[in-house]
Amino acid sequence: MQSDIDLPHGSARLVVLGSAGLAGGFGLIGAEVHADADTATVETVLEQLAISGDEALVLLETHLAHTGGYWLDRLRNEGGRIVITELPPLPAPHDYAPAVDEVVRAVLGAEALK
Repeated sequence: MQSDIDLPHGSARLVVLGSAGLAGGFGLIGAEVHADADTATVETVLEQLAISGDEALVLLETHLAHTGGYWLDRLRNEGGRIVITELPPLPAPHDYAPAVDEVVRAVLGAEALK
């Protein structure tokens, strides 16, 4: 019996950039970890991913996700084989508000997320 679902031929990379405490846990599950990364590291890693042609899920700690940069902005706007999302910081997870929250509020109203 053949499935109608197209499965990827290779495996996507899981890349995590953030503080050592946050990123270290992801290393235990086999993620490519860049502990205590800065903005320059984010840009370098994203450029390498873009050039390599690899598929990837990139998790950025909040402070890195909001820094901007050529490759960060480009890959977010392109969509497709490299998906970038953010992780809340370990010491303040309650302060985390995903970017999609603003879209939901704009479409459904301010009370939608209460």
